[in-house]
Amino acid sequence: MIDKKNLATLLAEFLGTAVLTLVVLSVKNSAIGIPYFVAIAAGLTVGVAYVAAGDVTKIQMNPAVTLALWTVRKVKTIEGVLRIVFQLLGAFVALKVFGYFINTAVQNVAGHYSARVMIAEAVGGLIFTLAIGAAMYKKLDGINLGLVVGGAFALAIVVAASASNGLINPALALGVKSWSWGTYVLGPVVGAVVGANLYMVLFTDSAHSKSKK
Repeated sequence: MIDKKNLATLLAEFLGTAVLTLVVLSVKNSAIGIPYFVAIAAGLTVGVAYVAAGDVTKIQMNPAVTLALWTVRKVKTIEGVLRIVFQLLGAFVALKVFGYFINTAVQNVAGHYSARVMIAEAVGGLIFTLAIGAAMYKKLDGINLGLVVGGAFALAIVVAASASNGLINPALALGVKSWSWGTYVLGPVVGAVVGANLYMVLFTDSAHSKSKK
């Protein structure tokens, strides 16, 4: 049963992902749509969302992150499925809203499968979830949480954009019409899962990890 708290979480996922998608679409389709500006805008958006939410468990806005946290038992199965559904729905709605704003269809930029693109997205996902792992286990909140998570997302985009569209987020890939299973979905998911588990194994002790379950 979905109570008020869970409903608020799902609404946050929907709105947060929708706003992130609208921001990225707006910057990408503007005169300054180069990766560095996209990274700054996306990082700022994610940072503000995390400051507003106050906790990594309250908003994630990224199916890759949700799946990664599920693999380390920080997200329950049904909760994770619902989060991902609302993230994808938020991105899809944002795409339609942006298309209405510009009065034309958004061009598909997914491209063909490339191992280089997939690896770039995976490396970005790895960087991002290592930072999220640090934020969770160090119990960061407020401005500190926003700076770490938002900054890490911007950094991950800059790194990945050297070979890809620099999205690091399957929902965002759907929203900007860059959806491709082999690259913009699989890449960030693999990187995020590796990053979350790597942080748990290398940077936390077993007693601390168990106390969080």
